[in-house]
Amino acid sequence: MTSPRQILPHATYLVTRRCAQRQFLLRPSESTNSIVLYVLAVAARRYGILVHAFCVLSNHLHLVVTDPAARLPAFQQYVDALVARAVNASLGRWEAFWAPSTYSAVRLVSPTDVLDKAAYVLVNPVAAGLVRTGSEWPGLWSAPARIGAGKIAVRRPKHFFAENGSMPESVELELVPPPGFTAAEEFREQLVEALEAREREAGRAQSEKGLGFMGARKVLAQKPTARPSPGEPRRGLSPRVASKDKWKRIEALGRLLGFLNEYRTALRAWKAGMRDAVFPAGTYWMRVGHDVACAAAP
Repeated sequence: MTSPRQILPHATYLVTRRCAQRQFLLRPSESTNSIVLYVLAVAARRYGILVHAFCVLSNHLHLVVTDPAARLPAFQQYVDALVARAVNASLGRWEAFWAPSTYSAVRLVSPTDVLDKAAYVLVNPVAAGLVRTGSEWPGLWSAPARIGAGKIAVRRPKHFFAENGSMPESVELELVPPPGFTAAEEFREQLVEALEAREREAGRAQSEKGLGFMGARKVLAQKPTARPSPGEPRRGLSPRVASKDKWKRIEALGRLLGFLNEYRTALRAWKAGMRDAVFPAGTYWMRVGHDVACAAAP
């Protein structure tokens, strides 16, 4: 059984979700791009999520977001469900869309870690050998220049969503700097610098292997049911926190371990009939599903 997530207000995360069987179900297209952007905009507004960066590759997506009201699981459940239904409908398929494992949400400990993971997200198409720069990616990719540059009006896609339904005809999405940066310009400048360094490094790596880049045209020509060539890494660590600072990482892991121990103690008491058991701060599903008492967030 998956350990419970600790969902604290104002935490910033790197969120990752992968397609079933590594298929290219999110392959860039006008339809898929419009669906995912619209659903992301609606979900962010609905759950009060702050969006800092995103990249949607053919078989997975990455988001860097801040969760002021501790509603990340509801936000991600909404995104997953609606994207799956809408994109499946556009592809004429009914099978499972997402990989059976749940989404990954890695809490980013410091502003430095947020910057590092935002650059990681945006360099993904280059690191995968698909395009030479992130800006060439034909799928959804959040340009650093959009951070703090005002709201983007996102129109409801013409397919799948009913014209007279409950979904808004238009919704606004705004890319904002994450906590810990004094201004959008500061974050933009640092992100551009970090991204360019990563792009140069990825380009050198491709060159050293004697490989070029696939290019946007070939990416768009791929079939949604195709999969990467054998040899792509399939399993790895599933961290809950990330920090480049060793001691901050150890401290964060210690707090997470304390949360898990307190949660299990409270859960045993609750199952034994002690309905006044107090769960640790950051408890989510038991709070939402059973209205248990929780300690105040630090």
